Amino acid sequence: MSELRTLMIRDMALRGLYPRTHEAYNDTVVKLAKYYKRSPDQLSNDEVQAYLAHLIQERKLAWSTCSQAAHAFRFLYHVTLAHPRTDVWARSTPRTLRGRPRRRPPCALLPLLPPPVSNPSQSRRGTLPLKTAA
Repeated sequence: MSELRTLMIRDMALRGLYPRTHEAYNDTVVKLAKYYKRSPDQLSNDEVQAYLAHLIQERKLAWSTCSQAAHAFRFLYHVTLAHPRTDVWARSTPRTLRGRPRRRPPCALLPLLPPPVSNPSQSRRGTLPLKTAA
């Protein structure tokens, strides 16, 4: 195990991150190192940003996967390697990583929703209004 990986695992344990987070962050950093065939501590900000763009645009990974990769890189560079925050991520994070895209429910689901109660005083909490035959 490399010294950098050992330091990162130690930092994650000190901060109380879950074991699954350890695995995910380590796997992400290993993939970054394999992509450039160099140690992550030798990569520049532009190279990390280009790798994130590669994940988003070429590999077309899910938002959550790209976000997790960005957080893994932030942890590595800001916590483990103690780079100043202005050094890494000088440009803003890509729009797709700033927040999960909001989606409206499909229109097909709208007829399945119950109609609003017209007179709230007729309905008791936890009960359904009864229809009577007239």
